[in-house]
Amino acid sequence: MVFFAEKVRRTVPGNFTFVVMTDRNDLDNQIFKTFVGCGAANEDTPRAASGADLQQLLKQNHRYVFSLIHKFNQEVKPDQPYSRRDDIIVVSDEAHRTQAGKLARNMRLALPNAAFIGFTGTPLFKHDHLTRRIFGGYVSRYDFQRSVDDGSTVRLVYANRGEKLGIARLDLNDRIAAAIEQAELDPDQEALLEKLLGKDYEVITADDRLDKIASDFVEHCTTRWESGKSMLVCVDKITCGRMYHRIVPLWQAKLARVRASAVAETDPERQTKLEAKARWMDETIVEIIISEGQNEVADFKKWGVDIIPHRARMKQGFETPDGKRVDVESAFKNPQHPFRVAIVCAMWLTGFDVECLSSLYIDKPMKAHTLMQAIARANRRYPGKDFGLIIDYNGMLKSLRHALAQYALGDEGVGEEEIVAPPEERVRALLEAIVETEAHLKTLGFDSGRLAGSQGFARITALADAVEAVYTNDDSKRRFEILARQVFVRFKSLMGEPSAEVYAERHDNIEAIYKKLTERRDTADVTAVLKELHRIVNEAIRAQRPGDDQAESKLFDLSKIDLEKLRHEFAKKVKRKATAIQDVRLIVEEKLAKMLQQNPLRMDYYRRYAEIVADYNREKDRVTIEDTFAKLIELANSLDAEQRRAVEEGLSEEELALFDLLQKENLGKAERERLKLAAKSLLDELRRLIEPLDQWTQKEQTQAEVEVFILDHVLQLLPTPPFTPEEKEAAARKAYRHIWQQSASGLFPERRAA
Repeated sequence: MVFFAEKVRRTVPGNFTFVVMTDRNDLDNQIFKTFVGCGAANEDTPRAASGADLQQLLKQNHRYVFSLIHKFNQEVKPDQPYSRRDDIIVVSDEAHRTQAGKLARNMRLALPNAAFIGFTGTPLFKHDHLTRRIFGGYVSRYDFQRSVDDGSTVRLVYANRGEKLGIARLDLNDRIAAAIEQAELDPDQEALLEKLLGKDYEVITADDRLDKIASDFVEHCTTRWESGKSMLVCVDKITCGRMYHRIVPLWQAKLARVRASAVAETDPERQTKLEAKARWMDETIVEIIISEGQNEVADFKKWGVDIIPHRARMKQGFETPDGKRVDVESAFKNPQHPFRVAIVCAMWLTGFDVECLSSLYIDKPMKAHTLMQAIARANRRYPGKDFGLIIDYNGMLKSLRHALAQYALGDEGVGEEEIVAPPEERVRALLEAIVETEAHLKTLGFDSGRLAGSQGFARITALADAVEAVYTNDDSKRRFEILARQVFVRFKSLMGEPSAEVYAERHDNIEAIYKKLTERRDTADVTAVLKELHRIVNEAIRAQRPGDDQAESKLFDLSKIDLEKLRHEFAKKVKRKATAIQDVRLIVEEKLAKMLQQNPLRMDYYRRYAEIVADYNREKDRVTIEDTFAKLIELANSLDAEQRRAVEEGLSEEELALFDLLQKENLGKAERERLKLAAKSLLDELRRLIEPLDQWTQKEQTQAEVEVFILDHVLQLLPTPPFTPEEKEAAARKAYRHIWQQSASGLFPERRAA
């Protein structure tokens, strides 16, 4: 971002203002420090303190303005923007998220003539049409494979550790039901409990499991004491605190054993080594690094953790020998500083490079995008660092296998079903969902028209009445929540579509009611009953001894798998259900039935936790892990073979894809060569046709123009014989579907790096 902004200032005439935008305080601080460190900004560079402050800053003329997107929290009238300047450039970090809600709409209204560019360390899947519609396609990419080719990263090695689990109590259902009944929950408490219970959270945070993980972490981390720093990723903030209180006493006990071994050792060389290890362990600082939350002191206290001294250290950093202070980020990046073990859950997993980090311990379920960002923390180059070690306590390979399963759909995954319906159809679906939601509120006695244009006390009163109406009974509340979420999904799919803006206020009013319901649910106090239920599950979950079927010590070299190439292919094969245009009534009934099964008073907890435990244990099986790596490597090799075939045929990969769609069996050599020329010619002509067209995949007129263009060219280019007119028409339809999908995904015509 710094390089981009400074290059624009250096090479493009003008008086630009760069609005550097992100969505988290810690990322905002990181980015600001980067700009200051590079000399592009200084401590006096404005950083928006509030929505009103941001509005004033954007009316002025600054080189840089730093802000969170949340500061666009004030209503913006289209005829009263913050600035009409056309030399404002909004630079959005983490561009794959928080760019499609009301805050983002306010930002666009506030700066109607600004230019927008997005940066993200998270690769976009090919079906991520929303991000591409907001920012356009890729301008430039620097992926894992290029970093390996450049020698800027080291290889990653994977190890799976941790025991399997078992359920030791058969009366789990009865004990949970009795605890819930005794608690006498109100509807809000019941809703919150439904949200929290029956997930894998209770299993992976069970005391016996955390005890075993902490013990294994201390043993393993201290064996790698000469290799570099370590990071443990936990599922949430509370678990970070609970793990800290387990690790520290185990660390001290391990230190005492190492010291005793050093005293008893008779070999001078081994004794010197043990003494050095003891000094390293004694000096090492273990600390929690988490973002600050409201009421965190009380929340942590409920779990027996005093967060105050940890928060003080996170804010104040460490004292140096000369009496000065160093912040926690600089200390962890400094290989000489004794802050060597960081316990995190979200912070430092993105945009935070520590070259001397050698071991990343993952005990948190993560999806493919987040996982790829997280494991990259350990692949930075550092003197003496041959590889980064990824220790998996929680089954991270499931994410890769999920992608593998999507890829296995093969050509069926890209059939005739359109990934994105035309905007006219999606607008009609949005209106249907809004009308259904408002009609449901009407049957409950609330007229949605009361919220139209309302402000102040009148709006507060109307929202309160709406919430009370929704709470008529459990079924009415659930139906509203399902309907509202359909409105949100359908409105989001139309982000940037002018024809959807007419429904923005009705969407926002439904969203306001939904948020009030969520606030009531999430502020309900279920701490007492949750702790009791957590205790019951704790007593039921027991770690088991490793068996012969566990891949406890085997290491797998991730560098043998081209993750970037696999990600690219996985996403290409995903088949997405068109939920944005399905009948909203069918969706409501289907989701309502599923929600009722998850009701805390009806759920079969023993069965649910048994399923979670079985799923967890599968990730520890040697067969499962080895099979996963074998399939990933096999797939990567097959992709290499496909690239080699393109070279052998004398075609680019794009030309080969079109050639494969056009060809038929039993063609002679001369006919194949003619078909290659046809594929090249058609692709070149399509590039020239589509390049100037704006969002042609969303307009019926341009869709028809491209379809006819392809049909005409295929009829002309394919030889007769061997192709019949019917075969030519079928080939043209396949070619059109392929080009439509590539264009809708932002991949055709290809963008060239700036």
